Amino acid sequence: MSVLKLISQTKLYWGLIAIFLIGVLWSPVTSSGKNIFLSSGNLLDVLRQVSTTGLIATGMTAVIITGGIDLSVGSLMAICSVVCAMLLTVPGVTPAVFLGLPAVGFAALLVGAVVVRFIFVNLAKSRKEGISNREIRLDRMRGTVLPAAAGLLLCGLLLTLLLPQLQTKFGVLGVLLVAPAVGLLFGAINGFIIVAGRLQPFIVTLAMMVSALGVARLTAGQNNAVLPVYTGSNAAAEFDILRQLVFGIVPMPGIFFIVAIIVYGAVLRLTPFGRYVYAIGGNEEAARLSGINAGRVKIVTYAISGLLAGVAAVLYVAQYRQGKPDAGAGLELDAIAAVVIGGTSLMGGRGSLAGTFCGVLIFGLLSNILQLHNINSNLQLVLKGVIIIGTVLVQERNVGDIFARLRPSGRRPAQREASAEERASRDTVSLTLGGNEK
Repeated sequence: MSVLKLISQTKLYWGLIAIFLIGVLWSPVTSSGKNIFLSSGNLLDVLRQVSTTGLIATGMTAVIITGGIDLSVGSLMAICSVVCAMLLTVPGVTPAVFLGLPAVGFAALLVGAVVVRFIFVNLAKSRKEGISNREIRLDRMRGTVLPAAAGLLLCGLLLTLLLPQLQTKFGVLGVLLVAPAVGLLFGAINGFIIVAGRLQPFIVTLAMMVSALGVARLTAGQNNAVLPVYTGSNAAAEFDILRQLVFGIVPMPGIFFIVAIIVYGAVLRLTPFGRYVYAIGGNEEAARLSGINAGRVKIVTYAISGLLAGVAAVLYVAQYRQGKPDAGAGLELDAIAAVVIGGTSLMGGRGSLAGTFCGVLIFGLLSNILQLHNINSNLQLVLKGVIIIGTVLVQERNVGDIFARLRPSGRRPAQREASAEERASRDTVSLTLGGNEK
């Protein structure tokens, strides 16, 4: 492998290294001469700050690889933050309970049934080599009854755990179950409408973005622009665990982000589901003809995107001690930018979560560098836009074309003369051929 080819294949990592070196060399120093950018506190703070965007970008990556887009994740995070804050601080039956518990029931039924059916399908496939999932036919007991029973059992267990908390207030485990379930429900609705209605993901998720914002405001109530969460006062003291440092080193939100990247990355890289995601993004019609249930795969990717938005909402509430109907405003754009910077093509079929991880860190480190130098916030936005455009041009390999057009004008006449000579040569050949025909 040539050095240039190796550099081309690893250019994203070189971009991350370049941003890091800029931060090191351009960093302000303390009175004792210590580099502020390289301090562990600063770098861990970057990881904490990018975790919310990173979780949403993780789910967004698979959606974009399929050729779709999800503009609703910011509003879904807002709904989930309101549900989380209300469950933590308000006892009894509330709008958050009416929204959250049915979502948990739906998620439990779906996950339980899908997991059990997946097991039976793979057991049947192991007995018959060379057979595809589409050709496998399960009997009624294994295909319907047992998966439904498993879903009902899981639903019953979760509701048994959650219902007693209505009399007091929900704890950490309760909100970590309910808020992501709400996100999963709305994400699955997105996917179902896109598949069943054969509509463009941009239109469906744009409509959901607006609708979800209204649902978040209705759930919070007209007089509750902010739902404060004070651990040890109006909320359980153990909720603080979600904002602490693990082993005194890594912030808890960073752990959630890294685990999500590793697990979902392994799913996309090593499982048939991941191969289906890439196949659908490359050519959906060909994927259908090869036996892939494209509709089901797309619904799952949108559902997972919503679920990760729900997890991000819980971490947002823990970090900022509040739930807001507009908590995720504009976050979907940051997530899309991080995914694109990470090398995922908006046309679908190409991308990776390793790239998304680098894209999120590039975005976070850039923001941190600008903040350390107290750069005007408006100028920060301009610089971020320039960085996004430049990075995408590099990823799409269009920089060479741009520089080719910006070459010195001295070379252009020779190019024009060559083109004129080529045209004259083609005209001569045409006349010769015309004469021979006569």
